[in-house]
Formats: sequence, C-alpha cells, structure tokens
Amino acid sequence: MEYRQFIEALFQRAKAAGFTDCEAYYSAGESFSVKVFKGEILKYSASDELGLGFRGLYNGKMGYASTQILDEEAIDLLVEGAKSNAELIENDDPQPLYPGDSEYAKVDPWSDALNEITPAQKIELAKRLEALTLAQDERIDQLESCQVFSSVGETAIVNTLGLNVHSRGNVLGGFTMPTAKDGDQTGSGWSMFAAQQPEEINLESTAKEAADRAIASMLGESVPSGVSRVVLAPEAAADLLETFCGVFSADAAQRGLSLLNGREGEQIAASCVTLIDDPHRAGSVSSSAFDGEGVATKRHSVINSGKLTTLLYNLKTAAKQGVLSTGNATRSYNSSVGIAPFNFYFAPSALSEDALLAQLGDGLRITEVQGLHAGANPISGDFSLSAKGFQVVGGKQAQPVKQITIAGNFYQLLKDIEAVGGDLKFGMPGGSCFGSPSLLVSKLSIAGK
Repeated sequence: MEYRQFIEALFQRAKAAGFTDCEAYYSAGESFSVKVFKGEILKYSASDELGLGFRGLYNGKMGYASTQILDEEAIDLLVEGAKSNAELIENDDPQPLYPGDSEYAKVDPWSDALNEITPAQKIELAKRLEALTLAQDERIDQLESCQVFSSVGETAIVNTLGLNVHSRGNVLGGFTMPTAKDGDQTGSGWSMFAAQQPEEINLESTAKEAADRAIASMLGESVPSGVSRVVLAPEAAADLLETFCGVFSADAAQRGLSLLNGREGEQIAASCVTLIDDPHRAGSVSSSAFDGEGVATKRHSVINSGKLTTLLYNLKTAAKQGVLSTGNATRSYNSSVGIAPFNFYFAPSALSEDALLAQLGDGLRITEVQGLHAGANPISGDFSLSAKGFQVVGGKQAQPVKQITIAGNFYQLLKDIEAVGGDLKFGMPGGSCFGSPSLLVSKLSIAGK
C-alpha cells in the first residue's frame, strides 16, 4: 500500500478507536557499502529500509507504535499498540502535536547526478581509493579498511492538525585507513570524504591525507607530561563538539544532565567563540526544512561571542520553559522525540592556519583524539583522551607526536579558547553533522613520557 493511502486509513481507524490527535512519521531509504582489500571485494551490502511510526492522544496520553510493513493488518496492530502504550503512561508531561508552519525554507539535499552512480561505479571508486592510498608512499604497508558507501533517505510527517511535510536526501562517501611501516616503526592514519555532487569526490586528496597521517604517526614520539598551549585541528575539535553536544540540549538541562541549566544569557565561553546550528547549510545531507515534529527550522547562534543565547528545544521542552521550539526535535519512525542539532559548528574567523600556529608559538597541534566514548563524561564535561599530532616550535609545525593523552574539561575549554581559525571542516554527515575550524586553547593537561 502506498504510504499516503496507508496513513489516511490509519487515521480513520484510530479516530474510530477513540484517539483524538494523530500523527504518522514515515521514513524510507536505501543503503549501499563496499569494502575492498588488495583490489578485491571483501564485503558488499545493499539494503532497503522502510518504517512508519504512529503516535496519538488517547485519554490525554500520547501512545506510540511502529511498523515496517504497510498493509491492513499493520493498521490494526498500530492502533492497538499505541492504545496499550498510552494506557501505561503515568506522567502528565504534555506531548503536543504541531499543526505546521505557514512557510518552510527551500532545503533539498538531493542530487540526481549522485543518484545515477551505479553500484559497479562505486566498487571501482573503492578500488581506486585503495590503489591511490597504497601508491602515496612506499612505507604504506597495507590498508586496515577501505570502503565506499552511499545512502538515500526520504521522510514525511503527516498529522490530523494539518501538518504535511516531506523531504529527501542522498550522499556518497568513503574512507581509507592505511598503516605505515619502516623497520620497527609503525603508524596508522585515516581520511574520509562525503559528497552530494559527483564533482565533490576527490579520491586523490583523501588518499594523500590518510597516507600523510600514517607516516606522521609512524615517525611520532611522545613528549614530556605537563600543561601545554594547544591548537586543536578541525577534526579533533569537531569530535569534541560531537561528544559534548548533548550539554546544549534543553532536555538534558531540564533533567539535570547539563551544567548549562538556567544559564541562557550568561557568558560561558571566550568572546571569540560563536557556536552555530544551521539546518539550511548547502551541500549537507543533514540539512532539513523541518525537524522531527514538523517545526520549521532556522539558523541559530547557540553561543554568540561567548554568550549562551539559547539551548536546543523541541516542543515539549520549550513548553516547560515557556519559550518557542528552536526546531531541534529529532526522531525516527520507531523512537520517541528527542533533541539534536543539524549542522553544528564553531563559526570560523579569517585567521589562517599559519597565523594561528604563529600565535601559538610553542606548543602542540592535536590532529586526532581517540577513546571519546570511554574517556569523556558528557555530564561533567571532563575528558581524558589518547591523541596524536605535532609539536609546534616557533610558530612552525615540527616533529610528529604520538602516545600522549590530553585531559581537560569541555566547559573550561570553551573559556580557554584564545583564537579561532578560518579552516572550517565538517565530519561525516548523518542525522547531525559536526564541524569546526582550528581552535587555539590556552592550556590542556598532557600525559606523555
């Protein structure tokens, strides 16, 4: 059954069963990935995904149910499942449905040209990426992984209050993870790409970046323990932002899981820091004209020149706070409503990387952090992470560094940022995408030799 016909029949059945307001969240997609090793396919997968989530008010409580099959039997199962779920709910928190906005931004993260790339061509891209990586340097020993992937997604939200929104998007990406070896010295590196247009696919630069990182890792040495001024490279800074992005959630704040509760309007970071969530960023599959509740999205400065201007709200948390939703509700067809950013990043300056290193003088440039899940506390903000990078001497990048640990606190780090670079980069896209330029931090604890 076509999903719009299914939703119409579902709403009729739900109304007859005693539901008042009802909503359907439909998502469908295709995913592809191929992993190669020594020019041969090591692993290949292609799958289709479809799901529909139903939620509705029954005796004043919001019940949820979901299905992966759109047929007559599924309609009855959804209605009965949501009814049973509503009857089990004990709290009285309101969970309103949204009637929609009069206007939505034009956001279409879709490329016909990208969608026309065949599986055979994607396999060849993976093989070429592997060959290019191996050809960068004779010390590149082998690849731990080399993969190309693509995804296509479609989402629609329809409810009985008049909301009817639809979006689609696609992306093609890949990554390569080489190891380097020279005698007893070994090292590893990585690089990735994500494209929304075929012309954005640059295998050569991806291969070179990964190989350069592997060679630097192989040649790196530890440094003495202490406290150091540090430049966090874009990838490392973006990884930290992704790890601690939950502290900007109004839900986390209201539940006591963020130290930013009640601090809107306060100075929480250095004046050079502006943190943006941009749901309309061009070229990002994470962009959307509406959030998971159908609220029209807008660009927000969460931190503006160091001041916390807003947390990220959905309808429920906004109602608790007496403010408007920021349009940051997130959900899937089989989950309840949460909160997440879209394209979340530190705003860049006009400062070049060379100028930032010159301002650093002597210190460390951290290019990679590891152990983010185990070594970071998303509530307190504390982190202790394995890291790689380079020494910086006299404002110039010098000897590679490895086998060190950096430690600090995310809340304090925001205050300790001395300067922000202009080299903004974004990581792997998904439901959210995180980015950052290089950040000059006045002090981090270093554990080395």
